[in-house]
Amino acid sequence: MTKSIMLVGVGGQGTILASKLLVTGLLEAGYEVKMSEIHGMSQRGGSVSSQVRYGQVVSSPVIELGGTDVLVAFEKMEALRYLKYIKPQGQVIVNDFAIDSMPILNGKAEYPSGVIEKLQSLVPTTVINAADLAQELGNIKVMNTILLGALIKILNIEDIDWHRIIEENVKARFVDINIKALALGQSLA
Repeated sequence: MTKSIMLVGVGGQGTILASKLLVTGLLEAGYEVKMSEIHGMSQRGGSVSSQVRYGQVVSSPVIELGGTDVLVAFEKMEALRYLKYIKPQGQVIVNDFAIDSMPILNGKAEYPSGVIEKLQSLVPTTVINAADLAQELGNIKVMNTILLGALIKILNIEDIDWHRIIEENVKARFVDINIKALALGQSLA
């Protein structure tokens, strides 16, 4: 059976790196994997999404509306934006973290309140405050790896050698903190 995962966030949050680590692990585990990325002004804090589909046979990299098993949102408003992609029995992993979009920064809109509560009322939701946890580890940039760890636990793919995958795909000076972040994420799911 094919599983469909969406990772969504804002440019600069490491969404694409987390997706690439996930794809590398799935490929090494023998799955057929297809991935597509959309960068919407990602260099300027715009929306970024990555779709990963894996299984024995995967016919398309594109996830249709209502076709996502797990949505991982690196920013909570992005979870709402992509909620229409969740399967009725799907679930959300959301970072309880807000990044103001340009309309909000320009005073033309307000950040919506009650985002987490709305998600929880609609779909099974795992809420992680990855920003604070990453700060406690010593680098806010490992928020993505914390969320990836939670996804790995939820997908039950912990038997893949994620430590080696991190060692081979992350700059040497960030390997240890990313391994700690991955383990922390797994413990939270």
